[in-house]
Amino acid sequence: MIKKEETVVAVEENPVLKSIVDRTINKPEVDSLVEGSVISVEKSSVYVDLAPYGAGIIYGREFINAKDIIKKISIGDIIKAKVVERENEDGYIELSLKEAKQALTWSDAEKAIKDKTIMELEIKDANKGGLILEWQGIQGFLPASQLKADHYPRVLDSDKDKILKELKKLVGQKISVMIISTLPKEGKLIFSEKDNNPEEKKEILSKHSVGQELECTIAGIVDFGIFVKLEDGLEGLVHISELDWGLVENPRTMFKIGEKIRAKVIEIKDGKISLSIKALKENPWKEFEGKLKKGDIIKGVVIKYNKHGALVSIKEGVAGLVHNSTFPSEAKLREKLELGKNYNFQITLFEPKDQKMTLVHLE
Repeated sequence: MIKKEETVVAVEENPVLKSIVDRTINKPEVDSLVEGSVISVEKSSVYVDLAPYGAGIIYGREFINAKDIIKKISIGDIIKAKVVERENEDGYIELSLKEAKQALTWSDAEKAIKDKTIMELEIKDANKGGLILEWQGIQGFLPASQLKADHYPRVLDSDKDKILKELKKLVGQKISVMIISTLPKEGKLIFSEKDNNPEEKKEILSKHSVGQELECTIAGIVDFGIFVKLEDGLEGLVHISELDWGLVENPRTMFKIGEKIRAKVIEIKDGKISLSIKALKENPWKEFEGKLKKGDIIKGVVIKYNKHGALVSIKEGVAGLVHNSTFPSEAKLREKLELGKNYNFQITLFEPKDQKMTLVHLE
């Protein structure tokens, strides 16, 4: 009877025997990636030299799934494949080319995330949440929240149908993005256009400060204000409430895209800049400081209705609210106070520093 110790010694002293034992013991695990030289390409199978483990084979379903790849393969080519079975009944290591390609693609995606790689991709489609892209055969999603200001859907009240309409306009265009997350189980990638170069964005923002007056170019006009380009890679918002001291109903009647304006920086927060145009104009409320007070009787014109009541102007840029609660009903208020007409009012609150005034209608 041969002892175990003797077998080990015999194997170690015989290189050929040791090679056979090593191949048997150290065959690559299932799902691992292996590399080898193509030794034969048949009608329904491909054989690969996987020395020192033995020979690998791509056949059956794996051969059909990888037909497009196999068409480009020649004897002698070095290929990477994924192990799907360590050893079949014929002694071959079964391989998958398609799964290997996918595994390598996901690996490339992870590397792209780590390296913050910027890639230019075509926008394939859009839905209410964002844009559909494709990278190396894998579908990806770019949420609208990850779009830069240039491409962000500028719609009022975040209306999803309006957002979709704006996003659809981008289909077919190319966009510079980076991968920020991988979802291999779902076969999806998540992209971002924002802050592709965070350090560059930080550097641009560091040039600006609250109180700074800037020359800007109008880049977009929406219901709630205007977007202005401060410099390449940086846009700011002038909210409708900061466009003028007077009532602004529609910014489009006041401004044109491409127009040059001056604006004052009033807030820098979360990588965004807010500006004001009216801050560079004389504050009309100052004229009434120390001149008007609670209880005074004044004359004013009704300029607008809102959900709280009626806005009454006593001078361009100086308006107060007549609240619905001062009438039996909202309908009664609108019946008594017609748009464009002058009436007498009594001041119930006057705070010019905060631009606040409330009024009651006098019969």
